[in-house]
Amino acid sequence: MAAREQVKPLAPAAYWISSDGGEAMSVQIHKLRQRKYIKCCGCITALLLILVVIVLILMFTVFHIKNPDIKMNAINFQRLGLQTLTSGENVTVVADVSIKNPNVATFRFSNITTTVYYDSVVVGEARLPPGRAKARRTLRMNVTVDIVTAQILAIPSLPSDLRSGALSMRSYTKIGGRVKILNIFKKYVVVELNCTVTVNTTSQAIKDQKCNPRVSL
Repeated sequence: MAAREQVKPLAPAAYWISSDGGEAMSVQIHKLRQRKYIKCCGCITALLLILVVIVLILMFTVFHIKNPDIKMNAINFQRLGLQTLTSGENVTVVADVSIKNPNVATFRFSNITTTVYYDSVVVGEARLPPGRAKARRTLRMNVTVDIVTAQILAIPSLPSDLRSGALSMRSYTKIGGRVKILNIFKKYVVVELNCTVTVNTTSQAIKDQKCNPRVSL
């Protein structure tokens, strides 16, 4: 019996794993997972940085909202003269106004108001309905203002201006609107235009014209 017990086969060595080897393998697996996690976070961070850079570039280039430009191209006076004024007929002023939109989106504006002054007194006013200036286009329109002669005749300096053949008047145009790009970038703009015009009462030609635009946000 003692001899048989001595020759009993032992368990294969492959099935025996030491505690030190198991700990080393778990540490190695943990390090591999940690490296994969770091690489994944690095890729996500790099993508986010690239997106931020692209958005910033677009904001300062393509999506940069610029101020619309309003310009008074010409002003025409109709029926302006001593006989017209004394007879009580209204004088008509037609202003050729253009709105230049340099943006990649449409500039939508509300009512346009144009007021005409003579010697700091309001002698006429006109309103235009809302509209829009398309992207990178120039919208041109005519604004017609009827001058009330009764208000002009009440101004003391009128007779001397008519005798000199030069009548100086001032116009004020105001346009308020907004530019919106992708429903993200929005800008509200108010454009004002002050013009001083000197017109020949005989030929009704413009002798001098000066305009000062102003943009407020």
